[in-house]
Amino acid sequence: MPQISLPDGAVKSFDEPVNAGQVAASIGKQLAKAAVAARVDGKLVDLTTVIDHDAQLELVLGDSDAGREILRHSTSHLMAQAVKELFPDAQVTIGPAVDNGFYYDFDYERPFTPDDLNKIEQRMRQIAKRNLKVERRVMARDEAVSFFRDMGEIYKAEIIAGIPDGEEISLYSQGDFIDLCSGPHVSSTGKLKAFKLQRVAGAYWRGDSNNKMLQRIYGTAWHSQEALDAYLTQLAEAEKRDHRRLGKDLDLFSLQEDAGGGLVFWHPMGSRVRRMIEEFWKEKHIAGGYEFLYTPHMANRDLWDQSGHTSFYADGMFRPMEVDEQAYQIRPMNCPFHILIYKDALRSYRELPFRWAELGTVYRYEMSGALHGLFRVRGFTQDDAHIFCTEDQIESEIQQILDLTLDILGAYGFSNFEINLSTRPEKSVGEEAIWDRATEALRAAIISRNLPYVVDEGGGAFYGPKIDLKITDAIGRKWQCSTVQLDFNLPERFEMEYVAADGTRKRPIMIHRALMGSLERFFGILVEHYAGAFPLWLAPVQAQVMTITEAQDEYAQQVRDALRAAGLRAEMDLRNEKVGYKIREHTLKKVPYLLVVGDREREEGTINVRLRSGQNLGSLPLSAVIARLSEENDSRALEPKEV
Repeated sequence: MPQISLPDGAVKSFDEPVNAGQVAASIGKQLAKAAVAARVDGKLVDLTTVIDHDAQLELVLGDSDAGREILRHSTSHLMAQAVKELFPDAQVTIGPAVDNGFYYDFDYERPFTPDDLNKIEQRMRQIAKRNLKVERRVMARDEAVSFFRDMGEIYKAEIIAGIPDGEEISLYSQGDFIDLCSGPHVSSTGKLKAFKLQRVAGAYWRGDSNNKMLQRIYGTAWHSQEALDAYLTQLAEAEKRDHRRLGKDLDLFSLQEDAGGGLVFWHPMGSRVRRMIEEFWKEKHIAGGYEFLYTPHMANRDLWDQSGHTSFYADGMFRPMEVDEQAYQIRPMNCPFHILIYKDALRSYRELPFRWAELGTVYRYEMSGALHGLFRVRGFTQDDAHIFCTEDQIESEIQQILDLTLDILGAYGFSNFEINLSTRPEKSVGEEAIWDRATEALRAAIISRNLPYVVDEGGGAFYGPKIDLKITDAIGRKWQCSTVQLDFNLPERFEMEYVAADGTRKRPIMIHRALMGSLERFFGILVEHYAGAFPLWLAPVQAQVMTITEAQDEYAQQVRDALRAAGLRAEMDLRNEKVGYKIREHTLKKVPYLLVVGDREREEGTINVRLRSGQNLGSLPLSAVIARLSEENDSRALEPKEV
């Protein structure tokens, strides 16, 4: 007679063993409909798992993170079943859930076409309507290998053969389809209703280019049709905002394959925006008590051995180069260089904290298939900083970092944040007492700023706890940008010291922090956030002066020069084109202010002012235009002032 304890404190008694689905049904039909799995005594299980003992039960709903992952993984199985029904000769391989969706890799004799995708999706809907029961069974490893070989599924057999003998092999079946999976899954295909297949791509078996190329079908799945529709709308909007397309259309940057993949070339227009970002960053850091450092792009390989990067981060580093019979490593990080500057002199507690910042370009190896515009590159500039402080200074320093982070990101229009506090993992360095003290200092700093946060238990780095901050863009996507990490490892490895008040030598605490992450990635986020229409203070061209006829050329130049003299980025268009054509062209280039001068404006010393939104502010004196733009620029306003 199991006693089932629920999260709200309620306890339900049953006369015989029961499963989570039955518990949900005993509470209410809507809850049973929304549930996709359960946690029994903390373990994630299928709704059909029998509970024959007193247990803690938490139902997992489809609109939760865990629930969505289960829905997506279950939908990947649904897709594989549809593929096998339509294309019996196709070999199935793996099909996991991924962010916002799922995929499955297939080995098939010909490429899948868009028409094939439509047929597969329709068959998926038919299978879902059959409401097939999804059932789990367990096999011994060798039995499972033989089972899939006999089915002709050689990839599945290979996967299972690589599993250590003695481990439990679980299989899930729905109708005639059976697949290898650890689960859990939905209880029936009828729970899978909101999904969409998206595209086909190539993928090497096991990610190895020496293996066969497979076909990867991507899809997305959600807990409701409304959620699916919202996501598809977001995708359509994201496609319009794609920074790669806008980067080309607005002549901001390029990725030159002749120079190698993942290397960014900043064009003049993009460089103007970057300069504004860098100048703002420097201004705020000077006000925050930071000093700037400039360090080399490479160093002797021994430095990276001492820091541990060659042991822990080798896959992300380029191969070393030989110089004077010594191995030199192009830098993947800036931190060891800042440590060397710290160690260049004996430091006193009276000097701490040191706040040292650097816009340092680093180089990391990424597989060519992982490169993606500005979001995944091989060379990028970190807005990096390291703070060396005492234990007593941790909380106040973290508070200052959070204030600086919110101030800088807020200036770009980001105000919706998600914060994770990651605590000590199983494998870590440093004493437990300092971990506890540092973690509580991070927590206290977050709470002191009234910021909501989620604790990621055990999610810290091996060298210290950390705070990760995500921003939300204009169309609701979340982006990991800022990180604050405490480090007990590098000060130990490099034997860093300071002289304490009592004359003893102590290790400083090292804080790694980046507010934007990398300039390249942050720039790409900004492009998509604003769809290329930057606020005035960031816009590469803030004002475009246009003439109606060549009779106004001299006056147009006077206007442009006056704007430039006021520190504004102004250009002029004297082409022999209709003014309507010019206005349209510069509107497409996202120029915030379109300034038209004709004979009347020349005679009166005025300018006809238009916004890229299409609003016409009418004719204004040149001095008024300069004052308006200067105020908007200097205040870093995100929107033009209403008239």
